[in-house]
Amino acid sequence: MPAPITVRFHRTCSLGPDRLKKLAPLRLDSKLQSASGSSIFIDDQRTFQTIEGFGGAFTESAASVLNTLPAAQQRRFFQAYFDPLRGHGYTFCRTHMNSCDFSLGNYACADVPGDRNLNHFSITREKQLLIPMMRTAQRVAGKPLQLLVSPWSPPAWMKTNGEMNHGGKLKPEFRATWALYYCRFIQALEREGIPIWGLSVQNEPEATQTWDSCCWTAEEERDFVRDHLGPTLKRQHLAHHKIVIWDHNRDRLYERVRVAYEDRRAARYIWGAGFHWYCGDHFDTLQTTHDAFPDKKLLFTEGCQEGGPHLGSWVPAERYARSMIQDLNRWTVGWIDWNLLLDEKGGPNHVGNFCSAPIMADTQSGKLLFQGSYFYIGHFSRFIRPGARRILSVATHDDLETTAFLNPDGSRAVVILNRSEKAIDFTLKTPAGGVRNQSPAHSILTATIPRR
Repeated sequence: MPAPITVRFHRTCSLGPDRLKKLAPLRLDSKLQSASGSSIFIDDQRTFQTIEGFGGAFTESAASVLNTLPAAQQRRFFQAYFDPLRGHGYTFCRTHMNSCDFSLGNYACADVPGDRNLNHFSITREKQLLIPMMRTAQRVAGKPLQLLVSPWSPPAWMKTNGEMNHGGKLKPEFRATWALYYCRFIQALEREGIPIWGLSVQNEPEATQTWDSCCWTAEEERDFVRDHLGPTLKRQHLAHHKIVIWDHNRDRLYERVRVAYEDRRAARYIWGAGFHWYCGDHFDTLQTTHDAFPDKKLLFTEGCQEGGPHLGSWVPAERYARSMIQDLNRWTVGWIDWNLLLDEKGGPNHVGNFCSAPIMADTQSGKLLFQGSYFYIGHFSRFIRPGARRILSVATHDDLETTAFLNPDGSRAVVILNRSEKAIDFTLKTPAGGVRNQSPAHSILTATIPRR
């Protein structure tokens, strides 16, 4: 007789003390394959996209807060996010090129007006806080991270409004210089031991913000990639770095990317599209975009709870989990949170745009404050590993949301979210049998099933 298959569950409950708590293991029972009642069924013979990974963003704000903490709390921070055995095992992250709202002020790597050849290009600012943070994260992770680079604004002298904030546009005469700028930034970071996976053309290209921002139409972004960025990366021997377009909200995803994808000369340079969540759900737009352009990838590149720190609230946690499940079930290949760390006010932020993060810091006591969103994210990143393939999963109860993956080691991970006010009994069914369990009100479960 074959050895029985044991299913292990981890649980977090917003209404109770459980935080990624390991529960008693359960054995698959072949008799439960036809059990009545609510169920979640998975089938690892039906596979979909491959996962790149999960992670968060290295920002100057996050690095500055981390730098104020005692050494023991810094070690705890890195272990919590990057340790593959005792933490979230983050592998896929993001950082800003030039300043963003979560910087300590406006800055650019080439501030000398008219420096078309970028003779004065420097990453001195990044070397102060950001690069040391990235290096430590890589060491704790035990391998290089996949890092996405995104600009919020070109230097002020390249822009129509003469400043990094309040939108404006890239002047046409500086398109070639701006394309070279990405290459210089990639080369500079890689010389510091920080390998770059890819870059997005522009963070939120349709947003005129009081902070660092720059506006691009879909046609301008297409032409820039086709005529400048793609060819320049190739000439600089950097063509293996992925180009991500859009990098803005889900709602306008399809109509924006269509413009570039339908131009064959532009599309050949583009790996896929990034998207954010600051617009409502619009999950079906992801499916529509995949159906129309199945050879292009989808990547969640930013999301956070806006409007202050929200300390102790579990609402952001459920927002994270729901978005992750719905995005992953519609062909998203990676999910990158925004700031890895903020202070108790939700900053620092040089324009007062305070937000929440999965880990906050009490700068008075020097202690880390783990938020509910940290634990909910862990139900994905700890159990769904890079290279995992999404598999078929379906729930028969309206209040249970689920996604499932087949890991490279043959194990399966099933995430089950219950945002309702009631506990729900269910049977987790696989082709080899089933197990009965309960999803408490306002909870998240991850089931791990070993290789058959």
